[in-house]
Amino acid sequence: MSVTPEFFLRPRRGRRLTKRNEWCGKPVILASVGAAEIPIRWATRPEELLGAVSVREEVFCREQGVPRAEELDGLDDDALHLVALAPDESCVIATLRLLLAGGIARVGRVAVERDWRRQGIASRMLDAAVATARARGCTQARLAAQTQATGLYERAGFAIESEPFEEAGIAHVWMGCQLTPDEERRHLAL
Repeated sequence: MSVTPEFFLRPRRGRRLTKRNEWCGKPVILASVGAAEIPIRWATRPEELLGAVSVREEVFCREQGVPRAEELDGLDDDALHLVALAPDESCVIATLRLLLAGGIARVGRVAVERDWRRQGIASRMLDAAVATARARGCTQARLAAQTQATGLYERAGFAIESEPFEEAGIAHVWMGCQLTPDEERRHLAL
């Protein structure tokens, strides 16, 4: 998988940050978390994908009790994987998976290691995923959100579309958002 991000996230505080990715020479997205800079990029190396799966296993399997067979559902090979790295880029600390099909982007497997939560990393990853989906021509994004996390997704522009249902023993709801093409968004802003 060789996705080159065509955008950079603007930190909530401060100036726009960019950096060259030493692993593959491509731009990365930097999220500002306090004084630390968190690189966020589309995974291109096997080590990054293994790190993403490791974070998901920690969060979903060990913390939440989701069976490993349900977590590893066979769709990872068809997905784009966004990873957030520790400031020294030594390990993956957060991830999400993006599946694109028929103009619909399916966001899933959003996971952040416990020590890195509530610092805006997941929000910035969602922004990046939605921007990529929009750039690739998707008109809608959907996800199955754990009910306790709906606020995160609502702040990213998603709305609840279903009654609660159970998945892997955890209450979820379907959420979605319409993706306005970049050109149309520019006209609406004028």
